[in-house]
Amino acid sequence: MKKLSICVVCMMLVMSMSSCGEKNSQETTTTTVITEVTSDISRKDTKDSTTEESNEASENDKVASGDETIAPQDIVSENMTPVTADMVKEGEYDINVDSSSSMFKVTACHLTVLNGKMTAVITMSGTAYEKMFMGTGNEAVSASEEQYIKYQEDAEGKYTFQLPVSALDSGITCCAYSKNKEKWYDRVLVFRADSLPLDAISGMISTAEQLKLEDGVYSVEVALEGGSGKASVQSPTEIKVTDGLVTATIIFSSKNYDYMIVDGTKYERINEEGNSTFEIPVAGFDCKLPVIADTTAMSQPYEIEYTLRFDSKTIQ
Repeated sequence: MKKLSICVVCMMLVMSMSSCGEKNSQETTTTTVITEVTSDISRKDTKDSTTEESNEASENDKVASGDETIAPQDIVSENMTPVTADMVKEGEYDINVDSSSSMFKVTACHLTVLNGKMTAVITMSGTAYEKMFMGTGNEAVSASEEQYIKYQEDAEGKYTFQLPVSALDSGITCCAYSKNKEKWYDRVLVFRADSLPLDAISGMISTAEQLKLEDGVYSVEVALEGGSGKASVQSPTEIKVTDGLVTATIIFSSKNYDYMIVDGTKYERINEEGNSTFEIPVAGFDCKLPVIADTTAMSQPYEIEYTLRFDSKTIQ
């Protein structure tokens, strides 16, 4: 189009030069034509540029900005070791899921391990998101419709999504599309290996028998995780082995715990003064054992989920 417009201008110039008697009139006409053609070209260039910028802005508007999201929670611990499908026994399990956003709350998750792959059906707390994508929001914008994971309603009308799980105890990047905002929101999910039965993960637990521990009293390093991160337990701690069964003396950094729950059994504190102390069973070493401790430090008693990990390399 630009070349055609320039040719028209040239033809008009030649015509104007061939007629001297009408010089003034032709100059005026030629000037007008040049001005109009130049204006048309300028308008087209401006329109094209504006269209490109508009398209770019439209694409960017499909992904939520930092100002539109709540600051993400750091849910990936430095000492987490990814657990892949080949490390988990085939079967179906209920598993806990941590989300980087309080606006994307997973209330339940059912994990399936089959043929060397893991998939999970997560149940959402609400119905705000209509589809998900395994990747970032920017990647989701340019993805095809077939790559989106659409929600399914369960018997109670709750939204569920079936997701591939590359590994447990590892940050998995995904994004969810908000129906109301019509934007993609970036999320990170962690499927917690410590919420599985102890015998579900091969090679992740060491028993007293495997370690060939004879009956007696030992000391071992122990680490507490969970809650607000402020609580801790005394380490090393004392363990007793009796007929292959292990019990540990757990001393908290606070005096405000009144009982613990281990594998569904409640254990009362064994001291009246000083920091809360308990004797609990130890199912194994070198893995995170889920426990619950009830604190009275708040306005009302509150059960807090923790994990304890006893390091077999430190047994003395």
